[in-house]
Amino acid sequence: MKIFIQVLWVVSCMFLHNCKSTNKVLDNDFRLNKDTIEYDYTIAFGSCNKQDVPNLLWTSILKHNPNLWIWGGDNIYSDTDNMTKMKLDYNQQLSDKNYKKLIESAKILGTWDDHDYGLNDGGLEFVKKKESQQQFLDFIGVSPTDKRRRQSGVYHSEIIHHKKGTINIIILDTRYFRSSLTDDDETKKRYKPNKYGVGTVLGEQQWVWLEENLKTSKADFNIIVSSIQFLSKEHGFETWGNFPHEVDRLTTLISESKAKGVLLLSGDRHISEFSKMDIKGMDYPLVDFTSSGLTHSYTNYSGELNSYRVGKVISEISFGLLHFNFKKREIIMQMRGMNDVKLQELIQTY
Repeated sequence: MKIFIQVLWVVSCMFLHNCKSTNKVLDNDFRLNKDTIEYDYTIAFGSCNKQDVPNLLWTSILKHNPNLWIWGGDNIYSDTDNMTKMKLDYNQQLSDKNYKKLIESAKILGTWDDHDYGLNDGGLEFVKKKESQQQFLDFIGVSPTDKRRRQSGVYHSEIIHHKKGTINIIILDTRYFRSSLTDDDETKKRYKPNKYGVGTVLGEQQWVWLEENLKTSKADFNIIVSSIQFLSKEHGFETWGNFPHEVDRLTTLISESKAKGVLLLSGDRHISEFSKMDIKGMDYPLVDFTSSGLTHSYTNYSGELNSYRVGKVISEISFGLLHFNFKKREIIMQMRGMNDVKLQELIQTY
């Protein structure tokens, strides 16, 4: 009997060890060979890209042959209301030989953040936002007849069709309609949360559009792109957390919509990290994958609180990869740095 119990214990341990977790963070010593990963579709994304600084990551990004590239914001650094200067800055990025290769091989989507919007930490008050919108749409190759040319804001959604399933890409605009922030005059932080109910991130027009999109989505995965972080909120910089009622509104919407496989992508911070929150009514956690930056990073990072963080903070230049497996309902999320080194990985099953 004792021998039987010992054998049963060993077999149980082996089973538990080999069981696939629905949510695990892995260091860079696992799955270094991408050929061991089973996936159907690949999205690469990144943010914080200075057009006058060499981007040393493009060659690594190209190695993965992404089907889609998503700009997460600060795609150039222009910070101007001079549209002639902004166009020159965009053209400088478009002239990059490796980025040209990416345009030729992958679909391009994306949003903007403050430095390509034209005003640092700017929102609805930016006087040249209409003109800046057209410059941005030119940059990502949007047709002159596309509805984004006529609407206010660069928000957009698009269904990616694959023979094994579909991915709904939902691009948010966190600049055009965003209300004023509240300066923090009590601590060394830059901003503090507005009073609950005061201000907006998306504006009502965009909220109506987003609610309709999520509630009617039949896609296997729904990827929401926000230039600023959604879950991380304690750092005192720009974040959805500065508008706590907007955070509640989006988490409630995601839960009530019953949309499948919702994942958030963000940038802005010059660090990369995974954040995760359990939401009532959802049978999987909401993950916010922050990937930033492409040409420069928060190299003197010494730590900051993020109660939703899983894994560690990456404070070197990096880009994000998403590998989709429709049959397994799985997304393999990776942060990759110089020489295509895998810095961190999160596997989420939906």
